[in-house]
Amino acid sequence: MNYTRILTAILIMALVTYIPRMIPLTFLRRKINNRFIQSFLQYVPYAVLAAMTFPDILSSTATTASAVVGLLAALALAYWGKGLLTVALGSTAAVFLTEQVLRLLAI
Repeated sequence: MNYTRILTAILIMALVTYIPRMIPLTFLRRKINNRFIQSFLQYVPYAVLAAMTFPDILSSTATTASAVVGLLAALALAYWGKGLLTVALGSTAAVFLTEQVLRLLAI
């Protein structure tokens, strides 16, 4: 691959990622007063994060069972108001323990 083609690809990728961020700033200069749109835009980052991470949660462990146990542990800890580090460590521990139990049971 030559350098011109690589630089062209980088430029196109930069434009594709920059344009969706620039358009709202350019055309929506006034405050959004519609409560529905404000509420919708407030939850978009959480929905996008969930959509990006959920498929990886179920495929990142050796078995789907341990992934589901880790997911349930993370949801429970987050529901009870635990911090990010506690949720991450708790779900990791749940996955590890589940993997060890499944290995002992030879499932």
